[in-house]
Amino acid sequence: MNILKITVFTVVLSILAGMAQAQDAKTIRIATEGAFPPWNSVDASGESVGFDIDVGVALCARANLKCEFVTQAWDGIIPALTVGKYDAIMAGMSITEKRKQVISFSEPYALTSNYFVVSKAVDLPTMESASKLDLTTETDASKRVLADLKENLKGRSIGVQGSTNAEVFVRDYFGDAVEVRSYDKQDSLNLDLVAGRIDGGLADFSVWKAFLESNDGDSAQLYGPRISGGVFGPGVGIGLRKDDAVLTEKFNGAIQAISEDGTLKAISLKWFGADLVTR
Repeated sequence: MNILKITVFTVVLSILAGMAQAQDAKTIRIATEGAFPPWNSVDASGESVGFDIDVGVALCARANLKCEFVTQAWDGIIPALTVGKYDAIMAGMSITEKRKQVISFSEPYALTSNYFVVSKAVDLPTMESASKLDLTTETDASKRVLADLKENLKGRSIGVQGSTNAEVFVRDYFGDAVEVRSYDKQDSLNLDLVAGRIDGGLADFSVWKAFLESNDGDSAQLYGPRISGGVFGPGVGIGLRKDDAVLTEKFNGAIQAISEDGTLKAISLKWFGADLVTR
């Protein structure tokens, strides 16, 4: 009887080991938008490139995972994850409470820093762009900054990429003072800003940096404080299904490892020219 128990136990262990090996051998499919440079984009050869992709490659190598990237339109990126079209999302996606109701997130692998950019042709009152506005806690000082910003932008047309936290913020805080225009892609917003069809826009600094350093960007400038926290969440994380705790744990361990050894910072400097990963 004891021999039978040992045999059964050995068989069970073998099956579990085989299941674990099968999971490790599975190709992890990671979705990215492919239209949000320098976070992610598609190059001339059709390959996904950018900060998200380099970080994803580093994480998968550290976690000993076989991974591949697939592109997915932003509007459907979370629903497609929940139905199993892929296993994770790396698309410059901010961690928010609203999104956490539907999916889980890894620990942040980058921070978010949001700015208004306005056309230089627009006559606005001077406002300090080196200051910071953290929406996590509302203080008297932050309320004054928000009130001043709202008053200064009153009557102006402000562009945002649709279904983003930037759109939520502008509509919630300034919707009764400005004309909000929603765009499917940041590039479309930039074109209208350069053409004078809108007065300004709100987006992450990393997106504005690439635009402001281009020839078209000469006609625009940062305006107002750096905005973070609140609807923008604690940072950018990997989106995962709620029931995928094992993969979440593997990614979290890998994020910590490449953060501690400087790999994550090096990738940030490569794509942004700045450290957007260190708190």
